[in-house]
Amino acid sequence: MKDKFKFVIAGFGNIASTYISAIKKIDNADVVGVISRTGHENSTSNLKDKIEFEKSLKKLKTNFDAVIICTPNGLHHTLAIKAASMGKHVLTEKPIDISLRSIDKMIDICKKNNVKLGVAYQRRMNPDNIVMKKIISENKLGRIFAADLTVKNYRPDSYYYNAPYRGTWALNGGGPFMMQASHNIDLYLWFFGKPNKIVSDYDTFIHKIEVEDHGAALLRYKNGMIGTIIASTAAKPGFDPKLEIHSEAGTVVMENDIITLWAVEGIENPSQAKGKKVFSGASSAVVSDTSSHEAIIKDFIQAVKENREPVVSAEAARLTTDIILKIYKSKIK
Repeated sequence: MKDKFKFVIAGFGNIASTYISAIKKIDNADVVGVISRTGHENSTSNLKDKIEFEKSLKKLKTNFDAVIICTPNGLHHTLAIKAASMGKHVLTEKPIDISLRSIDKMIDICKKNNVKLGVAYQRRMNPDNIVMKKIISENKLGRIFAADLTVKNYRPDSYYYNAPYRGTWALNGGGPFMMQASHNIDLYLWFFGKPNKIVSDYDTFIHKIEVEDHGAALLRYKNGMIGTIIASTAAKPGFDPKLEIHSEAGTVVMENDIITLWAVEGIENPSQAKGKKVFSGASSAVVSDTSSHEAIIKDFIQAVKENREPVVSAEAARLTTDIILKIYKSKIK
């Protein structure tokens, strides 16, 4: 792949500017087009003299290799299907989509057209998460009996008013479980696998939206582990996500993807963070550090080049949506 890998951005909201900023820092990648439902460039379009803007993929005259989907959650499958039918690779924002039926259609058409389908759960690229995955996979903590995840964000009313789809089931697929905590739930499942029982409760407390703004889920695993997940956009002023792992070997606490407490017998603290500050999204959706996005994009390009699965496969992302949907369905009555 001698030439630059050419991306088209589909959707031009806040997250699209994050991808443009990230791709600018990657030598072998470029943004050559943007798809916007309005067909108009917004304030982030400082590349408008270099890239093509259209309302649909088929109208683009510029040649490209892949589409990055940044549209509302419930529309991811429509653009993925269109891109794959054109023989273009697909990298989509999280979650992959909000229904299993739509996700299966995405997976099937990408396989049929021999194109890659990756999902931007970029927190997997953070070094301490990679370390913890290895430690858990190698059973170095022994029996894990508890894993408690809290994702207590805060979003002002303007977050929902400025983009009304965010507060809906039809286009957003839910509140903080599907949106903000989706990243962390992906990590949780990457670490611990699929639970066999889920009980939940959630409600809307401070926002005028149809989806939840705070909730909790209790998970039980076949090996006996009891897990908890709390997700919120109502917890002022917003707090870094935290994962507390308790095992027969000791306790590990991770805050915002960094090991902040290591009390494990016989193993030195393996943290690779070295003072690294990771974007948490606790009180704002604006991403200031694009390093994790750069890493996920670089991996996606390499996956295409090497004809392998991206680091976050569609099947793995499907599980995350599946568990979030089960959290919603298991609400206490």
